[in-house]
Amino acid sequence: MKRAVALLLCLIAFGPAIADEPVLQTVDYANTRYSKLDQINASNVKQLQVAWTFSTGVLRGHEGSPLVIGNMMYVHTPFPNIVYALDLDKDGVIVWKYEPKQDPSVIPVMCCDTVNRGLAYADGAIILHQADTTVVSLDAKSGKVNWSVVNGDPKKGETNTATVLPVKDKIIVGISGGEFGVNCHVTAYDSKSGKKVWRGYSQGPDADMIMDPEKTTSLGKPVGKDSSLKTWEGDQWKTGGGCTWGWFSYDPKLDLMYYGSGNPSTWNPKQRPGDNKWSMTIWARNPDTGVAKWVYQMTPHDEWDYDGINEMILTDQKIDGKDRPLLTHFDRNGFGYTLDRSSGELLVAEKFDPVVNWASKVDMDKGSKTYGRPLVDPRYSPEAKGEDETTVGICPGAIGAKNEQPAAYSPDTHLFYVPTNHICMSYEPFQVSYTPGIPYVGATVTLQPHESGPETGRFIAWDGTGGKIVWSNTEPFSVWSGALATAGDVVFYGTLEGYLKAVDARTGRELYRFKTPSGIIGNVTTYLHRGRQYVAVLSGVGGWAGIGLAAGLTDPADGAGAVGGYAGLSRYTALGGQLMVFALPESRG
Repeated sequence: MKRAVALLLCLIAFGPAIADEPVLQTVDYANTRYSKLDQINASNVKQLQVAWTFSTGVLRGHEGSPLVIGNMMYVHTPFPNIVYALDLDKDGVIVWKYEPKQDPSVIPVMCCDTVNRGLAYADGAIILHQADTTVVSLDAKSGKVNWSVVNGDPKKGETNTATVLPVKDKIIVGISGGEFGVNCHVTAYDSKSGKKVWRGYSQGPDADMIMDPEKTTSLGKPVGKDSSLKTWEGDQWKTGGGCTWGWFSYDPKLDLMYYGSGNPSTWNPKQRPGDNKWSMTIWARNPDTGVAKWVYQMTPHDEWDYDGINEMILTDQKIDGKDRPLLTHFDRNGFGYTLDRSSGELLVAEKFDPVVNWASKVDMDKGSKTYGRPLVDPRYSPEAKGEDETTVGICPGAIGAKNEQPAAYSPDTHLFYVPTNHICMSYEPFQVSYTPGIPYVGATVTLQPHESGPETGRFIAWDGTGGKIVWSNTEPFSVWSGALATAGDVVFYGTLEGYLKAVDARTGRELYRFKTPSGIIGNVTTYLHRGRQYVAVLSGVGGWAGIGLAAGLTDPADGAGAVGGYAGLSRYTALGGQLMVFALPESRG
């Protein structure tokens, strides 16, 4: 099938990548969130104006970003996950609308707002993964359903907030539900028919995880037989969490896909002794077979809900003067990791927020028995403190030093641009019993600013090979928007108060800001249409940080402490649901 690829920018991966071979070179499978467009640059970005807007008709948190294919823009919403197809040649006229009929009973089973992180495009189809776990293929021209398949069961706590990864002839799909004791997995479906091809679990028997005890490695050594089962007590792995609701990336040369698995269930560490492998892990899998090539567990026996699902950014850079294929990951636990994405060798592990205190460092001594493990400070260990006891001053909070909001990388500056949460917590674990479809959390969490000041957000530039902050901008609230870097030496991001901001890629100096109708938790994107560059972002506060506003919650302990931690946000913004599109003024004469 022929494709019009002239306008298929490297930004397609903001909904993820296109599966078609002819456009592999224009797709950002690497999750760099970098655009070669430079019409908007550091010199003229201050002239940006609103070009047009579109109301989604839905409130609550608007994560993800619009997807541009040729002259069409596809916009998604939170639950009920409406999809709009807009004609860019006709001032955004609605070409078609898809509104799935979902049972609203899925809403209370969703952990942290009813968000959805976007659409994908493959083989002439728009792929939507709904909240109720239904994966739908829609004809891109008409909106007609090609096929649909159910990926999970909300009655057991299985839901979805994530987008998908089209790679070759497959659609790669994750699952949410770690707070309900779901045994989580990644699944590949055939892009033409929706038929399930393979499914790999995050924990359990080797066959379930599609793991070869001799060929799958961790830190350069074979994982060995029953590598997961040996780290759980009895059958606890069956309710072990390890969910896969984050982002996927893909290296076509190595033919490997990468993603992270989330926290183990329950949040009470006393109830699940052992390392709880392979939750909290970076995975490299073959997309055709699902076989895991290597794994690296960042937070063994997680005691803090430091979900490991954040994006994997693939770059080629020099380490010690040698060219290496790299993977960089900013984890919720506050450490920025750089690994060789071919072998899984750990190269860098450093704190990207200086106040991180739950661990002193990651042991980088290859001769040490604790090589690759974080060295936990017992003062900030809820398990050491004991059940029904509160551990205070843990940094970062459960919300993470960075959550799902994706970072960007510029090959021009060789820097990563990272939206972060500068926030700490108190944590009290307690005994909890497992019942399908009922929260299986086992901890009370409250979030607080660090003692150094009231601000809970920073936007930083990070040297991934040196493991250090280059510059840092403080924000009043966590930066919950995905970043965008461009060849114009400009980096864009949004704030929870609702500002779209542009900063100088090299210095961090603010160049532009615009207050949108609601808080921004969407990911900034850019595209070219009829020779003119546009910047687009969804405005609509919510997500974990904004759950108090989104769901009308008032108890400070609700939302795993987010209601109290972000109580001041209601003075700055209100609910909305709007697409904002910006451009430079059109030249006259």
